[in-house]
Amino acid sequence: MNAGDIASRLDDRLDIDAYADIDASPNGLQVGPASQPVDHVAVAVDAAVETIDRAAEAGADLLVTHHGIVWGGMERVTGSHYRRVAPLIDDDLALYVAHLPLDGHQTLGNAAGVADLLDLGNRAPFGSMGGEHIGQRGTLAEPTTVSELASSLEGKLDTGGEHVQVLDFGPSTVEDVAIVTGSGVDWLQEAAETGADVLVTGEGKQQAYHEAREAGVHVVLAGHYATETFGVQSLRETVADWGLETTYVDCPTGL
Repeated sequence: MNAGDIASRLDDRLDIDAYADIDASPNGLQVGPASQPVDHVAVAVDAAVETIDRAAEAGADLLVTHHGIVWGGMERVTGSHYRRVAPLIDDDLALYVAHLPLDGHQTLGNAAGVADLLDLGNRAPFGSMGGEHIGQRGTLAEPTTVSELASSLEGKLDTGGEHVQVLDFGPSTVEDVAIVTGSGVDWLQEAAETGADVLVTGEGKQQAYHEAREAGVHVVLAGHYATETFGVQSLRETVADWGLETTYVDCPTGL
């Protein structure tokens, strides 16, 4: 199998064309020839120098990441772009990227992974963006407190030793959970309008404190990296089913 074959399969599975007009990241094969033979696929959250080097050391031919190296175009291959492109070329390592399509996929995506972790039922797409969705929503099997929910996530997620933060402004017990992984506090108003008790996301912004307080919705900040490991691990299982050797490159940031 070559890089182009794998990219085409993943493109179709993740429906990346649907996100083409709303994602700053060009999804799909970002670096490398489509003709490159691939026997070993590494997956990681970030296409950083460390993950690229570790993928190459593991003998991978293709690196699949959630965060790529191109955001809104690339005019010059200098600075951080050069530092990341150079080792990919030197080590004959192709790069495939799935950003928003991997956030919003309702079975393989990051939000779906967090929902699995919480064993949510009655699931539905959440986090509207340009006609698509980048999150998921569902209900807990039993109502709980937001502190218990946060403790559960802290015990199960790879937070890099950091605590899960809570903006405690919602009801005394929570049942209806909205999820947008990574940097998802921009969907706080949607959570409030649709009746969610809590929004689970990765990282916050200053204004989220007051918005959550005014809306009467809890916000759980469980870490950008920690909430976005699920999608690439789902893709690892997918390509393994295609008969390819796989490696997961874990590089938690604590952020």
